Amino acid sequence: MVISSDTFPPARVDVSVLFGVELAKRGHEIDWILQSEAPCTRPYVTPWGSGRVWVGATDPGHTLFSRVRKHVLGIANDCRLFACLHKKRYDAVEVKDKFLSGLVAIIACRLFRTRFIYWLSYPFPEFYLMRARDGTAPYPWLYFLRGKAFEWLLYKCLLRAADHVFVQSEQMRLDVAAKGIPVSKMTVVPMGIDVDMFSAMEESADRRVLPAGIPCVLYLGSLSKVRRVDFLFRVLVLVQAAIPAVRLYVVGRGDEADDRSLLEQEAARLGLQSSIVFVDQMPQSEALRYVQEADVCCSPLYPSVVLRAGDPTKLVEYMAMGKAVVANDHPEQKRLIDSSRAGYCVAYQEEPFADAIVSILKNPAEARLMGQRGRNYARERRAYAVIADTVEKQLLTIAEGGCSHA
Repeated sequence: MVISSDTFPPARVDVSVLFGVELAKRGHEIDWILQSEAPCTRPYVTPWGSGRVWVGATDPGHTLFSRVRKHVLGIANDCRLFACLHKKRYDAVEVKDKFLSGLVAIIACRLFRTRFIYWLSYPFPEFYLMRARDGTAPYPWLYFLRGKAFEWLLYKCLLRAADHVFVQSEQMRLDVAAKGIPVSKMTVVPMGIDVDMFSAMEESADRRVLPAGIPCVLYLGSLSKVRRVDFLFRVLVLVQAAIPAVRLYVVGRGDEADDRSLLEQEAARLGLQSSIVFVDQMPQSEALRYVQEADVCCSPLYPSVVLRAGDPTKLVEYMAMGKAVVANDHPEQKRLIDSSRAGYCVAYQEEPFADAIVSILKNPAEARLMGQRGRNYARERRAYAVIADTVEKQLLTIAEGGCSHA
């Protein structure tokens, strides 16, 4: 049984592909408790993957009342775990990125003598506290209280009570270990790719979504303020000094309503209105078309405690598409670039980032070699069929090893 912060139907590949496809086709029966993504006033049960999903009601509004109500409805749905455990014997209950519901799961697992696993994909307590302190949160006081409460819950209760912990990166494992959680209790599961989907992308020298004959640089990802995407705008100014015709395509959307408008204002301030093209978030297959046609793909990660612990999904996707990449010296990005030789890993500074982009744009033959090395690495090391081996092995060990609630 899995309780996750992902909504139904799950969109993230670490749920839809890793659990919904790879682990399911190996014969593992996995049930879920998820909240509906679409407006929904009544809970329901539906088949999904290799099991069933208990889908909870939600409130899609954006007011403070709606957000609080949505969380209350989510916790109420997660409490259905007691009824599920009463009716069916599960080898383990896994909670992914939920905090109050994690406490519910601990109580239920103790009551029904079931193993408890926690999956941490992002340092949410640190994220909430950072946004409260830097003023980017819509309700700073609420973010601060949530951050403090979740920090205590995560590191003092949930991870200590867990029989095992899955984390997103080696850096996250080190950060969590610094909070007193044994390294031996954690398994790193990085983000991967659905090889079938990437293999289905047709190879084509013709451009359909990007202009022919124009050097194009691409950023695919969140426009959230915490991502500091405007860093690439200042990089673009330097790139234009060497390659005036270059354009930057920014594909994605932010978490807040004003994220994109603030970036558009910064582009205008720098005189880049005609050099930067914003493309709204779209289905992954369509977004990957932009990646496929770009000359170089960028993955700048602002060096913060929050982002340091992440695993760069878009960098792996760029590599899987056979693109030469430029990334900064974030722990996981450096490990990926050093291992794959798929591009350049530079300091988080505008000048070296611009120099790396210019080098790739001026050396298309080397760019193709970088892209090929990246494609091979991503498909051999980051395919979910490979990652599923690690997860399956650990889950079977947990299921066979008995509870150890020390």
